[in-house]
Amino acid sequence: MVMKKYLAEFLGTFALALAVALSLAGKFPVPTPVIAGLALGVCVYTFGAISGTHINPAITIGLLAIGKIGIKDAAAYIVAQFAGGGLALYVSGVILGSHPPVTAVDNLSVFGGEALGAFWLAVGVASVVLGKAPAAAAGLTIGGSLLLGISFAAPLSNGVLNPAVALGIGSFSLVYVLGPIVGAAIAMLLYRLVAAPDKA
Repeated sequence: MVMKKYLAEFLGTFALALAVALSLAGKFPVPTPVIAGLALGVCVYTFGAISGTHINPAITIGLLAIGKIGIKDAAAYIVAQFAGGGLALYVSGVILGSHPPVTAVDNLSVFGGEALGAFWLAVGVASVVLGKAPAAAAGLTIGGSLLLGISFAAPLSNGVLNPAVALGIGSFSLVYVLGPIVGAAIAMLLYRLVAAPDKA
């Protein structure tokens, strides 16, 4: 049933955004980037066979740019992802009594940080989607790529790299939407070029 993949995107995004929100509130004993990487890796193994586990509008748009998802599914995925992020914002507020103390600033540095971080996340995703990383290591590859991307972005931005998670933690603004989309689309297109077989 086609709705299953949309539900998987909703649940995966909700889980990722909620884990990040609770971590930012100090509810986990390990740093937030590690929690985010672990949560994404687990979701890849859990939902990958159902939806491909984009759970990030920027990744969905990047995959749309290289023809790995159709426009109709991409639109439905993005709606499901933002719904998951919105529910995470609500649930974290209920659990914590407030939302994580996160501020969103719109400037060129933040845009650059989000684009750079999403670029490296999308490189990991593209390596799996295009069959260059072992399928059995998909969760490790993508979760590790998120951790790497957050590490690159953190000096410049909140290191969210995901517009739906940005909504879920209260870090939602224009640059937290556009930065990851631009970075992911460039990464997907560039990786496809690099990974293409040489012509005889």
